Amino acid sequence: MTGASIDLNADLGEGFGRWRLTDDEQLLSVVTSANVACGFHAGDAATMREVCRIAAERSVRIGAQVAYRDLAGFGRRAMEVPPGELAAEVAYQIGALEVFARAAGSRVSYVKPHGALYNRVVGDEEQAAAVVEGVRLAGGQLPLLSLPGSALHSLAEKAGLPVVTEGFADRAYTAQGTLVPRGEEGAVLSDAAAVVERSVSMARFGVVAARCGQAVAVRPRSLCVHGDTPGAVALARRVRRGLEEAGVRVEAFG
Repeated sequence: MTGASIDLNADLGEGFGRWRLTDDEQLLSVVTSANVACGFHAGDAATMREVCRIAAERSVRIGAQVAYRDLAGFGRRAMEVPPGELAAEVAYQIGALEVFARAAGSRVSYVKPHGALYNRVVGDEEQAAAVVEGVRLAGGQLPLLSLPGSALHSLAEKAGLPVVTEGFADRAYTAQGTLVPRGEEGAVLSDAAAVVERSVSMARFGVVAARCGQAVAVRPRSLCVHGDTPGAVALARRVRRGLEEAGVRVEAFG
């Protein structure tokens, strides 16, 4: 497949106070979209402001990474949040990030759920509908990043919101096209050559090998490289270089 293009995103701003997890400065020189933590699973006001400033300077698209209110568990614990409350919290997070994005001369361009919320809205229509409601409550027609075939993907489309299909360079897939839960062995991939190969396969041919070896159809418009894994910057650079060497343009979606 020639003429392919793909967006490269990473989760950024995942610190709090004196604690820092992601190398935002370096990753913002590689990615084309930044999923910025909005204070619920990680991130604080000063961090959000700084990430937005650097992203705007480098013409990196700013996205709100919304999550369950779970700082202690980094947003990766299952939680039961009433739909109305979840919708309000999603809108709250988007609004908080928008202040800093606009102050930097940019804006929030999309929304991506994080962690347990991301996985929950793959199959839970009630929680997915709450996320969609929260995005609409925040105003505008912000695109949503989601797994293809997810409940969130379907409900966002029905609500008239743009949807951007997402793939994961460094996560293992099940034969059903969902992500292998992080608690299982082999869920996160660290072999750089394998991650690059999978990235190129998804970008050019729309397929990726599931953990069982079966080929799974995954044709993402945006590809995620996690910023919180060891060696994330070097891995992101290798992925971008591998994509470009394979003839894939790395550029922001839309």
